[in-house]
Amino acid sequence: MTQAGTSALPVESLSVVVPVYNSQPSLALLVQALAAELPSLAGQYEVILVNDGSRDASWEEIQRLCQLYPWLRGINLMRNYGQHNALLCGLRSARFAVTVTMDDDLQHPPSEIPAMLAKLNEGYDVVYGFPRKLPHALWRNLFSRLTKKVLAFVMGIPTVSEISAFRAFRTHLRDASLHYQSPGVIIDVLLSWGTSRFTSVPVHEEPRKIGHSNYNFARLAAQVFLILTGFSTVPLRIASWVGFLFTLFGLAVFIYVVAIYFTLGSIPGFPFLASIISLFSGMQMFALGIFGEYLARIFDRSMDRPTYVIHQQTPPVSDKDV
Repeated sequence: MTQAGTSALPVESLSVVVPVYNSQPSLALLVQALAAELPSLAGQYEVILVNDGSRDASWEEIQRLCQLYPWLRGINLMRNYGQHNALLCGLRSARFAVTVTMDDDLQHPPSEIPAMLAKLNEGYDVVYGFPRKLPHALWRNLFSRLTKKVLAFVMGIPTVSEISAFRAFRTHLRDASLHYQSPGVIIDVLLSWGTSRFTSVPVHEEPRKIGHSNYNFARLAAQVFLILTGFSTVPLRIASWVGFLFTLFGLAVFIYVVAIYFTLGSIPGFPFLASIISLFSGMQMFALGIFGEYLARIFDRSMDRPTYVIHQQTPPVSDKDV
């Protein structure tokens, strides 16, 4: 934590939260880039690195960096809980009025933070920095856009489709989810519980130079299911409407069979009957699968599993550094 002159600065105080996972080689470069940018952004600032159960020496690197930069703080979680869980941990530890979240892979340049803060000062509560050009493969970009559309729909803010892990928002929004306690976390949904003033700005995103992405198709698909079944009742409503439509279809088939019986004196044979049974059986299994997914979410929450558990932290900054 540090303090500088507050004249003509974008914000009075700023917390930067970075979830860390197997990123030892990039941490020093990231902190150096932040050190060059933060003094011009806020009178008081801090950076919180949340180690999310990394398998490399990321935590040791965080401890080393904290000795070099007094405004840097480190939090080490007991195990890997997930990116959004680590973000929630950092958000709840943030001390200042505005929070910025960014990835640890150097794809989010700190030099783009002023653009988000300027938009925030226009009266918005959450500002996303979305890349002008998506950096991933075609399938990943398409699936990412689908995930963002689903997320925006669940948040009830369909106009915000450019959702990103590069965010700037007012820290008091965490109060709307202060008592949230569940292993399934989507930060953007929790933020939407406190405000509807969302917007986005285009930013430059660097190509990843160190390591590789931890997200694959299976993880992205799991996140979509979490968004839909953990924070929305849309799948249940879909199951209800599909059930209603199949009921109407069954009634139409019954009328058809009766009409055939009275006009031709016979009814369709076994293939027709088997097709109808298979159709309705498939619909029932579909609905049961949706119900089962919701039961699994309820089961997870009934076990009272923690969202995250902190193993250790670097020593807090003393008041003389404020």
